[in-house]
Amino acid sequence: MPPEQKNAEPAIAVAGLRRDYGDRPALDGVGFELAAGESLIVLGPNGAGKTTLLRVLATLLRPSGGQVRVLGCSLPDEAWKLRGRIGYLGHEPLLYRDLSGRENLRFQARLHGVERATAEARNEDLLRAVGMERRADERVAELSAGMRQRLSICRCVLHQPELLLLDEPDSNLDVEGRDLARALIGTGTGRTRVVVTHEPERHLPEADQVLRLGIGEAAVVS
Repeated sequence: MPPEQKNAEPAIAVAGLRRDYGDRPALDGVGFELAAGESLIVLGPNGAGKTTLLRVLATLLRPSGGQVRVLGCSLPDEAWKLRGRIGYLGHEPLLYRDLSGRENLRFQARLHGVERATAEARNEDLLRAVGMERRADERVAELSAGMRQRLSICRCVLHQPELLLLDEPDSNLDVEGRDLARALIGTGTGRTRVVVTHEPERHLPEADQVLRLGIGEAAVVS
């Protein structure tokens, strides 16, 4: 590894992270570091705090304690610097159901300040990449869950983020959909990734690190 990479600040540095819901801790004492371009796979049973961790990293939840730095920004104080640099894929597709897929992507491009001509070309490339170019003018409400997931993946990477935060990215996708999505959100993109999954056999081969969360147990990094 080149010396400049050894001395570089981690893409994510978490120490003693705690997140409470009322008097119930969802995360307690979580810590890890992830270098730029690496993939962290997060495992654990339901209720262990996997989605909570992802939402903290995505600036959608404030930590209750501990230290969190993402892409050089301290959370929560510098969250405003970070949001345009993250691609977040959650349980909900975050698409407007009364708009078409193409209209949703155009709207997302405007939110991220992508120049119109650039956005149009990129949107079409993404729709082709996930096999949605022929269905892109249909209302999202009329599409299957798998098609909405494909569009959500397009939304996630539209602004070319540095960091991908992926919560069950294979959800509702068939084999073809998973293969197509891998080109956009897999390790081949070179982006730093945090992936929450209940299907480790699919994602562990791509992991640089694994974080195991348990209910009422200390987090384990391997």
